[in-house]
Amino acid sequence: MARVEAKVVVPVAADIAFAVSQTSGEIRYRWDTFVKSQRHLDGAQTAAKGVRTETISKHRIRMVSEYASFKPPKQVGMRMVEGPWFFDKFGGGWIFDDLGDGTTEATWRYTFSIKPRWLAPLADRIGRVVLGRDIEKRIAGFAAGCEDEVVVAAAIAAVAKWEKS
Repeated sequence: MARVEAKVVVPVAADIAFAVSQTSGEIRYRWDTFVKSQRHLDGAQTAAKGVRTETISKHRIRMVSEYASFKPPKQVGMRMVEGPWFFDKFGGGWIFDDLGDGTTEATWRYTFSIKPRWLAPLADRIGRVVLGRDIEKRIAGFAAGCEDEVVVAAAIAAVAKWEKS
């Protein structure tokens, strides 16, 4: 499987960085350069392992993905269950390492395989370039979101809700 990855250090603790990554609606659209629209499916109101989401990218590509893991404030992972014809498999993972000084290193990773298989040697290289650009822009947007007072306030509220449940 091909892989692309991006890292950034953000000026918030891991729980806040994790919560920023899970914002939705207008708050998410303030920072996420990739997502045109996103919603939970099957009546789910919040993210959790097994929850499915529908995402439409700014490239107008639709994907339904499922949370394979959801471990605040450290890690979240998703896998494609429906998506564009050219992906055989697609997954995304985010890891948040609290650096202990009020900052967090966020690592975002996509893994994918292309179909048809005979096209994969060339398409994987193209995919690494295209998805590499997207993940770099997206993590830069995430970093900006971690400095946006409106986004951070929403993340703080989400952390408070998680701590109550």
